[in-house]
Amino acid sequence: DHRDLHLSLRRQRQMCIRDRSTLVLKFGGTSVASTKLIESAAKIVKSEYDKNNNIIVVVSAMSGTTNSLIDHVNSIDFNDDSEYDLVVSSGEQITAGLMSLALKKLNVPARSWLGWQIPIITRGQHRNAFIDKIVPDGIVNDFKEKKVAVVAGFQGISSEERITTIGRGGSDNTAVFLAAAVAAERCDIYTDVDGVYTSDPKMTDKVRRLDKISYEEMIEMASQGAKVLQTTSVESAMNHDVNVNVRSTFNPSDEGTQISNDVSNETRAVTGVAYSKDEAKITIIDVEDKPGVAAEIFKELASSSVNVDMIVQNNFIERKMTNITFTVPMTDLKKSLGVLEELKKRIVFSKVLDEQNLSKVSIIGSGMRNQPGIAAKMFDCLSNNNINIEVISTSEIKISVLIDRNKTEAAVNALHSVFNLDKI
Repeated sequence: DHRDLHLSLRRQRQMCIRDRSTLVLKFGGTSVASTKLIESAAKIVKSEYDKNNNIIVVVSAMSGTTNSLIDHVNSIDFNDDSEYDLVVSSGEQITAGLMSLALKKLNVPARSWLGWQIPIITRGQHRNAFIDKIVPDGIVNDFKEKKVAVVAGFQGISSEERITTIGRGGSDNTAVFLAAAVAAERCDIYTDVDGVYTSDPKMTDKVRRLDKISYEEMIEMASQGAKVLQTTSVESAMNHDVNVNVRSTFNPSDEGTQISNDVSNETRAVTGVAYSKDEAKITIIDVEDKPGVAAEIFKELASSSVNVDMIVQNNFIERKMTNITFTVPMTDLKKSLGVLEELKKRIVFSKVLDEQNLSKVSIIGSGMRNQPGIAAKMFDCLSNNNINIEVISTSEIKISVLIDRNKTEAAVNALHSVFNLDKI
């Protein structure tokens, strides 16, 4: 059981490093966008260090640096993913060095670490590798000398000893995996927002910040469009039982939002409303209704790295045909239509229809499990606001609908109000 392993690791670390808690502090790109901001972040680190804690700092690249590096790679116009990773991962290396300098300026002993030096061992493809394991012995040894470890996020090393990048949310994942590896008391994610809200503050001014949210609710919020954390980093935190706090770099005294297993929001049906604009709907008409056809369609889309979301299938028994409808991000629409055009050589269907300018709006809450009538209340609310539903998908703690993109703001505000989220 991973929790038993986590507790065992904690006891081992405590034997090695007595009377000191271990914290992981992660700073995103907007928090380290300039040397002035890096020095401000270093003061936050010092405040935790002065409380007699062992500290690991994980840093992203300075805001805008990664995009600039990607532009440099694209300008050469030659595809080599391993060299791409080498170039694009260098932004975090710069920040790690600057943060170490800023800490030393404050008389805090520090040392920068790159992914390959720790090492952070990854598997999978370049550009989107997964952390397989971390061997933090060097960092733990430095704790004995009360030295802060400053780690470049977003990067690791493959079994072929090539530098890899961990993909979207990579620095958050680095922080969470490191927290698990050293059995940290908690992992604080410092960003430009002060926590997780009931919805997007840019969409409605009635949002409320959540003091606590469960892993599973946060995973759904992230996957349905909330930008605070990437889904993979929350999944990693849940799998390794790491307590995560989302906090503001610009208001560090605020405790932010805690994400952990030790949260129950089942007294309320809905915890938040999330949305994702720029969705596209694809419908395959008159697909032959037999085993293996759907599997082949979605296997081909997956092999082209198309991220399929909502899926609905309507069978016509008397005709032995079916229609399959699914959604993809607008950025994947052209690629998806190309995949289906190739599939028409092997699979029988009459035509493909696509629709653009759509949004997905979702309500999320662990309390849905025990409270009937939530879907009816959601659909009634949308109907009363003259918002038509095109596709519906559900899980135990989520209901998502596909609607006209121009109705997004009205839908989010109406649902936020009808479920009393402004009164949390």
